[in-house]
Amino acid sequence: MPTPVVSVHPIALPGLTARVCAPVTGTGLPVIVFSHGFGQSARSYEPLAGHWAAHGFVVVQPTHPDSRTLNRPLDPDTWRTRITELSRAIDELDALAAAVPGLSGRVDRTRVAVAGHSWGAQTASTLLGARTPSGEDFTDPRVSAGVLLAITGRGGADLTPFAAEHFPFMSPDFEGMKTPALIVAGDHDQSALSTRGPDWFTDAYHLSPGAKTLLTLFGAEHSLGGISGYESAETTDENPARVALIQRVTTSYLHGEPLDVDETLGSLTSK
Repeated sequence: MPTPVVSVHPIALPGLTARVCAPVTGTGLPVIVFSHGFGQSARSYEPLAGHWAAHGFVVVQPTHPDSRTLNRPLDPDTWRTRITELSRAIDELDALAAAVPGLSGRVDRTRVAVAGHSWGAQTASTLLGARTPSGEDFTDPRVSAGVLLAITGRGGADLTPFAAEHFPFMSPDFEGMKTPALIVAGDHDQSALSTRGPDWFTDAYHLSPGAKTLLTLFGAEHSLGGISGYESAETTDENPARVALIQRVTTSYLHGEPLDVDETLGSLTSK
């Protein structure tokens, strides 16, 4: 059964501004550090953050520099700042917990997962072992699992000329991404940044080693049914049943429980 949740925002620390959601009861709580998609913020993705917190997780959501709430020009190194902010959130778990009434001493720092959507999924993947185009390794040994939602695929010839020119960081190498992860992709997710079709969003599953699970959502576009927020204007494929499936499968995955999927909504593949 879901439990009541407390949410505190903003929590401002040096080099990090974040929102923290947590259940009001329980001890030894595992952590999810979540990276938002382009332009979003720590206030976004309530259908995921609220659900995860109500089911026993402490959810930390940094606001990255590209957020529309900050109204800043996009810096060429924003991709690097995003990665740094996820690592910083893990560094500062004690301070973040202290900012939430009643949370200190209830967080299990040995059980940390990273998650993200779209650009946020690419950001989170670096802590799981994906390499940057220049071969930089940001793998964080404190992270034991990941959930990558609509993660962009490999770059190079698979990028459109516009994407190749403006987003050179979008050429990850998944061969080093050894940490276990759940990859969630929509089979109708057609990106304007890629020359390929929706299968581009499954590269993180097919090109990475180790224990990976792929959840393919039938009919889903980039918003995956509406995970970025309730009544979110950018959702092009609103589907509450699809969002509920993502909530249930991601929660079960991170709790280490068996996974099952309504076959009318999607399919699971593991390796």
